[in-house]
Amino acid sequence: MKVILLKDVAKVGKKYDVKEVADGFALNSLLPKGLAKTATEKALKNVDVLKKALVVERSIQEDLLSKNLHEVDGKTLEILSKANDKGHLFAGIHKEELPALIKAKFGADIDPHFIDLEKPIKSVGEYDLHIKAHDKNATLKIVVNKE
Repeated sequence: MKVILLKDVAKVGKKYDVKEVADGFALNSLLPKGLAKTATEKALKNVDVLKKALVVERSIQEDLLSKNLHEVDGKTLEILSKANDKGHLFAGIHKEELPALIKAKFGADIDPHFIDLEKPIKSVGEYDLHIKAHDKNATLKIVVNKE
């Protein structure tokens, strides 16, 4: 069955790709979950327009991301957190929490997917946070102090 993907689907394709998939996979998984729609003639004509719009949107997002990375590169973010006498934090700082802190301090929107933090920060100290997006990189210094 020929379908148009409405979202990126792992091991199948990217958004707005036209793919030939097994009927059962399309009818039982892709279509009910809203991941794809049947490739009719009318829908196929609209796909080209949607792909062009997606390319323009991604270009704008990359420019904005580059600007945001430039704003935070080399800067220091100070975080106050509750910790015990030994310097261990009561609640770890996860990469999903960092974009809100970065936006509040620097006004830059950073997607958590681009933040390279292998494990949560669990103690007081200084950390180098690497932000990697496509071919652009930035390093942000994080200083965690006891509250």
